[in-house]
Amino acid sequence: MDLLLQNLISPVVLAFLLGMVARWVKSDLEIPAAIYQALSIYLLFAIGLKGGVALSQTPIANLLGPLGMTLLLGVVTPFSAFMLLSTFGRLDRIDAGATAAHYGSVSAVTFLAALEAVKIANLEADGFLPALVAVLEVPGIIVGLLLARPRSSGGNAGGATLREAVHEVVAGKSIFLLIGGTVIGALSGPAKFESVAPFFAAPFKGALCLFLLELGMVAAKRLGDLREAGWRLIVCGIVLPLVHGLLGTLGGHFAGMTPGGAAVLGAMVGSASYIAAPAAVRIALPQASPGIYLTLALGVTFPFNLSIGIPLFLAFAKYLAKM
Repeated sequence: MDLLLQNLISPVVLAFLLGMVARWVKSDLEIPAAIYQALSIYLLFAIGLKGGVALSQTPIANLLGPLGMTLLLGVVTPFSAFMLLSTFGRLDRIDAGATAAHYGSVSAVTFLAALEAVKIANLEADGFLPALVAVLEVPGIIVGLLLARPRSSGGNAGGATLREAVHEVVAGKSIFLLIGGTVIGALSGPAKFESVAPFFAAPFKGALCLFLLELGMVAAKRLGDLREAGWRLIVCGIVLPLVHGLLGTLGGHFAGMTPGGAAVLGAMVGSASYIAAPAAVRIALPQASPGIYLTLALGVTFPFNLSIGIPLFLAFAKYLAKM
């Protein structure tokens, strides 16, 4: 309960809630699109830089277990999401696969919020976690797209080829900035990073709060779509992050990660992408309904993880560490 309260009153979560309130009271508050894009570029590149610096100080042997576990989870979670969405959620193959691609991938903002929650809880998070974000992003999207492709369609489900969709993910700004920043940080090392740290380290939390403020307004707009999604899909949007997050935390523990790192990995695995995955799905599966996958990812799963999921994964990671 203490972890839940600490997370709810953190500036990151409160900024998100303020954005939702702004929409509910019909405030004229608005963050210009150019500033929102600049914030997303800054945050993604900063994550990569700091992760690369930590990566340069991490022995390869310490990375093998977490990397292997992340790849495994990135393949398993879209399958489980597809099964739940197509059976209990009653979605057709295309919508189930498209939505599963989102749940197999990762939300970079949920990752950031989990890192902040770990710091508030006075725990240490493994420095190589940003590299795992890039690793987790792609496999789940590929698996989800493959699951959605009807065998009778010749392999394209009426959309672009899988190769084009994968290129959209890898060349999209999320992965490109994460990988690019990680490479730069790893090559530069901690000593050279100090010269840019005043820009990429100190202002980071403030930029994150502004970013979450905008996402809160976007999420509030999506809440109206929940009536069309139906109660079964809303349940899926809560069950999937819960099960995947606990599984990810358990996987991080067995991979030898710190309790804080295992909890962050759980939050990553339990999250749903709403940047890279929608871009890929829009290309490969144009028939899939954005009202389903965006509403669940941003209107249900994201708020659930911010308020309940992350504290729960932290508590579970602490419990595992004491066993």
